Amino acid sequence: MIDRDAVRDNAKYLRNVRPIDPDEIAEYIEGAPHPAVVKQTLREEAYDLGLFEQDDGTFVPANDDPVPLPGWSPEAFPSDYSFAVEDLLIQRYGANWHVGDSGDRLRQRIRQLKADYFEGNPVEYDEDAALGYAIYHLPDYYATVGYVLDDLTERGLLPRELRVLDVGAGTGGPALGLHDYLPDDALVDYHALEPSASADVLERMLSETRRNFRTSIHRETAEAFDPDGEYDIVLFGNVLNELDDPVAVVQKYLDVVADDGAIVAIEPADRNTSIGLREVEREVAPVNGDVTIYSPTLRLWDGFAPSDRGWSFDVQPDLDVPAFQSRLDDGRDPDEDEGTFVNVDVQYSYSILRTDGERRFGIRATPERFAKMAEMERHVTNRIDLLAVKLSHDLSDGRNQLFKIGDGSEETDHYAVRTKPTILNADLDEADYGDILVFENVLVLWNDDEEAYNLVVDDETIVDRAV
Repeated sequence: MIDRDAVRDNAKYLRNVRPIDPDEIAEYIEGAPHPAVVKQTLREEAYDLGLFEQDDGTFVPANDDPVPLPGWSPEAFPSDYSFAVEDLLIQRYGANWHVGDSGDRLRQRIRQLKADYFEGNPVEYDEDAALGYAIYHLPDYYATVGYVLDDLTERGLLPRELRVLDVGAGTGGPALGLHDYLPDDALVDYHALEPSASADVLERMLSETRRNFRTSIHRETAEAFDPDGEYDIVLFGNVLNELDDPVAVVQKYLDVVADDGAIVAIEPADRNTSIGLREVEREVAPVNGDVTIYSPTLRLWDGFAPSDRGWSFDVQPDLDVPAFQSRLDDGRDPDEDEGTFVNVDVQYSYSILRTDGERRFGIRATPERFAKMAEMERHVTNRIDLLAVKLSHDLSDGRNQLFKIGDGSEETDHYAVRTKPTILNADLDEADYGDILVFENVLVLWNDDEEAYNLVVDDETIVDRAV
C-alpha cells in the first residue's frame, strides 16, 4: 500500500514550484514505491488536488478559467465514436451485424423503443435493446447537449474544473457531447448512473475519452444511488420520462448541486416528453421558491408561473447520417419508409435549474410598460406592448410565420403570427430560441380553432431583441 497522504502532501508542495513528476515524488515516499504507482495515485487524486496531467506524464495546476464558448455546431457524429459503436456490434453479432437475424432483431428493438416512447410505456434494456438505442440515439443526443450548455457557457458559468453526475447516462450520447464540448485542458470528474445493459455500451464509449476526463460508472438506479459530495452539473439526459417519480428524483439531486451549479434536464421534442419535462420543471421550481429557472422558459413577471400545456422545443441543423444507421436502414421492411432507422434530427426540449438565483437574462416585465399574458383575455382586438421569450422556431406550414412565445404567466398557449414582414419586425424570425423579445403595437386575437391567443405581427408592429 502506498502512503496516499504523503503523495498528496508532496503534490501540494510542488504544485506551485514546478511540474509534478511521479519519478521525483517516488523518491520522497517511504518504501520507494514504483513511479507508476505514484502516477496512478496522482491520477486518482488529481481532481481533488486540481491537477491536470500533461502528455509527458507530469502534473500541473489545472486552468481555473471558465469554459469559453466553443462555437458548437457538429456536422456529424465523430468517426472515432462511430467506429466504437461498430466495434461493439461486430463483437456481438459479427461483421454482418446489420443483415440476417441480428439485423432483424436490432430493427425490431428500435421499433419497440420508438413505440414505447410514443405511448409512454416503460422501457426495458437488454443487450440488443441497448445496442439498438445506441444506433438510433447516440448521434442526436451527442449533438444536443452542447447546444444546451451554451446557455451557461455564454455567461462564464461552466467551470473548466467540472464535477458531473449523469443520471441515467444510457449509452453515452450526452457524455460524449460534453467531452467534445469542453476544451482539451478541462479537468473533469464524470460520474454516470446507469443500471441497465446500456452501461456495457457506455463503458466502451467512455474508453474513447481523454485522460483528464476521468469516468466512473455506477450501476445503480437514480432512486437507490447515494451521491457523494457536490456536483457542478447534474445531468438528466432523456431519462425523466422513464422515471416513476421524476419530481422526487430531481428534488433529491438538487441537494447535491453545488451552490453555483445547475441541473440540466433534456428530453426529446415530442409532445409527451416535452410537456412532461415542463410539468417537472414547474413542480420543482414553484412561484417564489428556492429553485430558479435559468433557461429557457424564463418567468418575466415576479410572482407568476405558467400553466399552459408547455410544449416547447428547440431545433438545430441535422447531422450527417452515420454509416451504422444507413446499413441498418437498408434492411428495413418493404412497407417501411426510407429513413425509418435513421435519426439525425437535432430537436429537443430542455430546462436548466439553479439555486443561486441566476437567470440567463435578468430582465423583468413591469405593468407600466407591458401587458401580461395571464390577463390577455381583456386585450383581445387591441394592440399592446409585450415582453416575451421566443419558445420555438417557425412552426408554420409555409404561410404566415408562426412562433410560440411565453412570458411565464401564461395560462394558455400564445403564438406570434408574422403576417407582414418588415425590417422593423425581423427580429421575431432572426432571434434565437430562448431570446427575450419586445413587441410594440402587436394585435391580440383569439383563435377558436387552436384555443390559443394569436399576437399578430404586421407592418404596424415593431419587434426587437431585449438584449
